[in-house]
Amino acid sequence: MNERRRAQRRLTVTLLALFAIVAVFSVRLVDIQVVQASTLNADAAGKRSINEITYGTRGSIVDSDGTVLAYSVNRYDIKVAPNILLKRGVTERLTNNLADIAELTGQDPDDLLKILTDDPESNFAYLVKGIDTETFRAVRNLNIAGLAFEPRPTRLYPNGAIAGNLVGFVGTDGAQAGTELMEDECLASTNGTSIYERSADGVRLPNSTVTLEEPIDGGTVRLTIDSDLQWFVQQALAEQAIATKSDWATAWVVRVKDGHIMAAADWPTVDPNDVSSAPRDALGARAFTTPYEPGSTFKAMSMAMLLDAGVAAPDTQIVAKGRFELPTGEVISDAWDHPDLNYTLAGTLVNSSNTGVAALVDRLSQEARYEYMERFGVGSRTAVGFAGESAGISRPVSDWQGSDRYNIMFGQGVSATTAQVAGIYQTLGNGGVRMPLTLIEGCELPDGTVQKAEPVEPVRVVSEYAADSIVQILENTVTQGGLSQTVQIPGYRIAAKTGTAEVAQPGIGYGSDRIVSVAGVAPAEDPQYAVIVTLGLPDTIKTSAAAAPTFSKIMSQTLTTFRVTPSTEPAPQIPLTW
Repeated sequence: MNERRRAQRRLTVTLLALFAIVAVFSVRLVDIQVVQASTLNADAAGKRSINEITYGTRGSIVDSDGTVLAYSVNRYDIKVAPNILLKRGVTERLTNNLADIAELTGQDPDDLLKILTDDPESNFAYLVKGIDTETFRAVRNLNIAGLAFEPRPTRLYPNGAIAGNLVGFVGTDGAQAGTELMEDECLASTNGTSIYERSADGVRLPNSTVTLEEPIDGGTVRLTIDSDLQWFVQQALAEQAIATKSDWATAWVVRVKDGHIMAAADWPTVDPNDVSSAPRDALGARAFTTPYEPGSTFKAMSMAMLLDAGVAAPDTQIVAKGRFELPTGEVISDAWDHPDLNYTLAGTLVNSSNTGVAALVDRLSQEARYEYMERFGVGSRTAVGFAGESAGISRPVSDWQGSDRYNIMFGQGVSATTAQVAGIYQTLGNGGVRMPLTLIEGCELPDGTVQKAEPVEPVRVVSEYAADSIVQILENTVTQGGLSQTVQIPGYRIAAKTGTAEVAQPGIGYGSDRIVSVAGVAPAEDPQYAVIVTLGLPDTIKTSAAAAPTFSKIMSQTLTTFRVTPSTEPAPQIPLTW
């Protein structure tokens, strides 16, 4: 009986123990499956699910014909977790895998092994950075466990320094200069996101990628420039700048009828692929950012004012004194010694007489002269709105003192950029109508939508009579004046003006340095293109003769490139003296 009771007690205790165990497991199961389910699921997903950025592609910059000047490509970095790859030590399999990778990437297998073993407990290291898409695909196809690939967008400039001053460049902090900066809103892409799952050894699981947000590529920016002409202009400019030992130089070609910039060269300039090798002052576009006293290229504008106001005509007679003395005691003189000369207005401009200009400009009030200058664009940034663009210095009449009323009219005591001077000659060539200078035609979005640049209204600056008369007078600079031996282009009538400006030094005044220019339009009977060449501080030739040969080369190439019809009638001969 006692044995039977003891057996029942053992059975009861066993059953109670089993019940307690089952109860404990049940409670734990409920806790895992119900109470902690969401937390545990999230933790598990976090360990196997990886978020990654999917990069959109920054848009391209192209020239007027669609030639690519800047574009983006994907490069790839190979990432690894040394603590995973070295879990079993440096095995034969690992050594072979590294050898296969090195063969494709051009590395040394020992260098790859060193990357892994430098910090074997690390969960992150780069095996190689910046491989191209073909190499990336080849490495990926090795199907080596433990490798991860990270795309890295890279900006390329296939033409190097050609138009580098206009295109600009992108740095680690984004767009830095030029069109890249100005049109960043159009060019910039929007990155997307995706998620994928990986195995315990860090390998992406096939078919596990889910796109959460699609990337959006940037748009394409089209410039007005012709890259072939840009190349020629840059080469011609650099050749002459080096030959004359100039500190800097600029050259522009502008289409007269619409103000489109066909070429805009600076020397020295920047190669966006190698920004660090460029001088600091060459990282932008000097023709937009650096004003200078333009000298006698301004005289064409000043004489156009007088003709438009009706206070003078091409044959108006004046005496260009050898010395033009002011009541203040200041003296205006010409670049050469001469007795009093009997010039017409045309002769004053062709012979670039400062004293002749001084004898003429008082026919127009100072306020009227300043208003004309404003309409020509002096003292204002161009419609291009280039990054860092300068408005130059054009002081109001209330700040004019002493000889300013005369000096400003022949380009002294005022500063302008190459872009502004080019705009003056575009205006004269276009019958007195200033068209807004244009560098960027518009932005084409990935969906094909084209966003044109905001239109800027043309400005009637002077009458057609005044502009055409000045162009005809400037033809005589080429046929009868100082440019007759260097600027003539067979088959075409050329109108041009020289400029040799003194350079002011703070606290010293004008010294021996010069900035020399030649600006003009062709063909003179129906101007199609305006060209300006400027050399800053040349050492070997300090007159406009330094810029003339390059002006002729660039104008000739421009007329040839765009197949401009040759002139059929000779230039008119205008009386220069009386």
